[in-house]
Amino acid sequence: MDNHPEDDGYSGPATLIVGELELDVRVELRGHFQPIDGYYRWYGRIDADAAVTDAAGGRKTKATLRTPGAEADGELSDPDPWGRYRIMGTSRPPFVVQTTLDSGGTARADV
Repeated sequence: MDNHPEDDGYSGPATLIVGELELDVRVELRGHFQPIDGYYRWYGRIDADAAVTDAAGGRKTKATLRTPGAEADGELSDPDPWGRYRIMGTSRPPFVVQTTLDSGGTARADV
C-alpha cells in the first residue's frame, strides 16, 4: 500500500455490518486528521462483491466496518463503475493509527 506520509491506512480483510448482516470483505482504507475542523476523516473502497451490492442496494447506506485492529461506523456511498462501494466516516477509524513519531514506528493507538 502506497500511503502519503501524512496519511494512515489499512489494506486487507474486514467485516462489513449492514443491519443484521455481516459480510466478509476486502478493503483499501486511508485517513487523515483535518486540522481546520479538528476531525479525523477516513475513507476507502470495498472490493466488488455481490453480497455488498445486495445489502446496499446501490444507494447510501449506514454500515459498520470491523478490521483486525478496530471497528467504526460509517456510510457506504454509490458504487463506482466496477461495483466497488466507497465507505467513509468521521472520528475513530476502523484501523489502528500511529500516534507517535518514535524511530521504531511501533507505538500505535486508536484515534
